[in-house]
Amino acid sequence: MVFICGGRSSLVFWSEGMKIGVLSDTHLYEVTQELVDIYNTYLSDADMIIHAGDIVSSNIVDFLEKNVFHGVQGNMDPLEIKALLPEKKIVEVGNFSLGIVHGWGAASGLEERILPLFPKVDVIIYGHSHIISNHEKNGVLFFNPGTATGYSAAGVNSIGILEVAETVKGRIIPV
Repeated sequence: MVFICGGRSSLVFWSEGMKIGVLSDTHLYEVTQELVDIYNTYLSDADMIIHAGDIVSSNIVDFLEKNVFHGVQGNMDPLEIKALLPEKKIVEVGNFSLGIVHGWGAASGLEERILPLFPKVDVIIYGHSHIISNHEKNGVLFFNPGTATGYSAAGVNSIGILEVAETVKGRIIPV
């Protein structure tokens, strides 16, 4: 069971495990069949959806708000998204703090650049590089789901799932 305080709140309480769907770098101007298929297959049963930026259209935010939604703006987002979403955000899920930011600059050193933004979080969710990441460093889980629908140098689009219970575990899912 999930209890939410407010539509875009940052506080979530739950009484059992929680599934969080994580997207980044969709780069979509409209809701496409590809996004609908990803949602129906992997995200429709999520307790929360997080988007780590480069959303590009408020239509995508509206679509993802079928679930509890948290998102941040990315460097490719237009003013309409920048007016709607912050540059960074912290979401408390039970006993865990999740920092969300898009990121900037070269892929090399990205995690080192974003870490100081969140001095006391358990997980940092980010995007920008289109490169998947799911590893722990110095007690922090760094989680980049890759690009769900944008260009991928690896040739594989992906999303992420965070499973929150006594711990937070991340999974990357090729789509």
